[in-house]
Amino acid sequence: MTTDSKIAMVTGAGTGVGRAVALSLLHAGWTVVLVGRREALLLETAQRAGPGAERCLALTADVSQEGAVKALFEQVHARFGRLDLLFNNAGVSAPAVPLDELTLAQWQSVVDVNLTGSFLCAQAAFRLMKRQSPRGGRIINNGSVSAHAPRPNSAPYTATKHAITGLTKALSLDGRAFDIACGQIDIGNALTEMAAPMARGVRQANGEIAVEAVMDVQHAASAVLYMAGLPLEANVQFMTVMATKMPFVGRG
Repeated sequence: MTTDSKIAMVTGAGTGVGRAVALSLLHAGWTVVLVGRREALLLETAQRAGPGAERCLALTADVSQEGAVKALFEQVHARFGRLDLLFNNAGVSAPAVPLDELTLAQWQSVVDVNLTGSFLCAQAAFRLMKRQSPRGGRIINNGSVSAHAPRPNSAPYTATKHAITGLTKALSLDGRAFDIACGQIDIGNALTEMAAPMARGVRQANGEIAVEAVMDVQHAASAVLYMAGLPLEANVQFMTVMATKMPFVGRG
């Protein structure tokens, strides 16, 4: 595959926010590397791109594994010679159980994907972006409104999303000398498979079950597309895009 368009990588591109962002980038003329653990879902994303499917490359990888990430970026370098954008989106959550009932394996699985996976992909992106010509690129980390406030029984997910904020700041600082920009988008109640329960009713901080407002996932994708389209001299450091009436700002 040869292309004159900019090259983006989207992890977790087979569903939800990742799929929506990948499709938005494709429609805007980017070439997109679709990354995920399930090939069938990646191919479905490519199929939905219509004519843009010719600018898709679907690669299966478990981003929590160092060897898999190394092989992934080697393939991207061999195919395109560069990477202009990494959207660090792959993420999982643990069962919403009381903290004392959470197993170490459940905790570790979330940390491995959400935090270690984001670090490994960012590290590999740094290595490529520092040596490519022209030098530099952009990393956008998918945080969450959970990077600001937790839901009940969400310690693993919330902890990793708070950590993503620290990672974003460190990457932004360390990337300055190499023309690598890094920002974070915190998304609240975008209607995806993961957020579907919001519309049916989820547990609130006071223990009640309540239906929450949701928004079309395309609003989140459009925000990422804006961040991605900036010249490297400009950066959105943090952006929150959320359903206006979700219970986030204020009490209750």
